[in-house]
Amino acid sequence: MDLQLEHQHILITGGSKGIGLACALGFLREGARVSLVSRDQANLDQAKRTLVEQLADAASRVALYAADLKLPSEAIEALDAAEGNFGPVDVLVNSAGAAKRTPPDLLDAMVWHEAMEAKYFTTIHMIDPVVKRMGQRGRGAIVNVVGAGGKVASPVHMPGGAANAALMLVSAGMAVAYAPRGVRVNAVNPGLTLTTRLQEGLAVDAKAQGIDMDEALKRATARLPLGRIATPEEIANAVVFLASSKASYITGAILAMDGAVTPMV
Repeated sequence: MDLQLEHQHILITGGSKGIGLACALGFLREGARVSLVSRDQANLDQAKRTLVEQLADAASRVALYAADLKLPSEAIEALDAAEGNFGPVDVLVNSAGAAKRTPPDLLDAMVWHEAMEAKYFTTIHMIDPVVKRMGQRGRGAIVNVVGAGGKVASPVHMPGGAANAALMLVSAGMAVAYAPRGVRVNAVNPGLTLTTRLQEGLAVDAKAQGIDMDEALKRATARLPLGRIATPEEIANAVVFLASSKASYITGAILAMDGAVTPMV
């Protein structure tokens, strides 16, 4: 299927690892140009090497920008630099940030603040200027990679889940606000996915249950109706589709990708 993404400029936050990196590869395979934003330059450099290993012609279509998206000024600087290089952003994928899982007895005010800074504001600081610029141009698509933890409360993921729930509301609200200006906004909620963040989450779950990591992984997998954990590429496939013109009438959608572990409407 031709997703009509060739030559489009895709900006991906959190693009150096995991789902963000998988999204980058997916867009590059469609012929797009990709700007990756992440805090760590070394991770960005490694990400580009990985992408070029997969697609030899990708070198000239990948640009890297190191920025701490907790700071709105750095988000703007990265956006300006990206648009100065590849032109206006056609698609924004927000995959940056993750709140640490914390047992309830260890929660305090600072943990709640840090979760919002790590997940919520890293998205807001980029989506706010991008959606306004898209609205002025009369076109654009945004896909926010959020998380299933915003739908179902977990005792060890309350601050992060709260940030995810807030991002779902923002996604739906911006979809309504910017649809008349030609901008679509959707969100994807991955469940368990084979990334480094999965290992961090399993470690907290294992400690809370008094079991080892292998047992925690076994129990987590056993709860999945599909019988396996998602790959980053599977999440990326949905993101790339939602960003494409083939999804031209999809906006305000919150797509669950948890393997049917939570059967809700």
